Amino acid sequence: MNPPYSSKYNPIGHRFFPHISPLCQELICESFHTVKDLMATVTTRTGLKFLTTILYKTYQTDRNVAVDFKLNLKIVFDEFLPQWNYIPKPELQVI
Repeated sequence: MNPPYSSKYNPIGHRFFPHISPLCQELICESFHTVKDLMATVTTRTGLKFLTTILYKTYQTDRNVAVDFKLNLKIVFDEFLPQWNYIPKPELQVI
């Protein structure tokens, strides 16, 4: 079973949400900054701390990728945590 509000495909969320969920009980979140500050106070028993940031960028919605984009996409996996960290690198096409 997944923790609330986490994706079953995101293992980092599975490690983060059990620590943040008890802090959010009976809390009225009035702003993003309240949530950010709350998340920044979380630590695990082993001393792991969480870095929080708010992205203010507006992202365009309803964008579609070209059909061949995914076919030419190379995924470079991280050496230290390959199952969690990766970089998609599309091959640049010269016109």
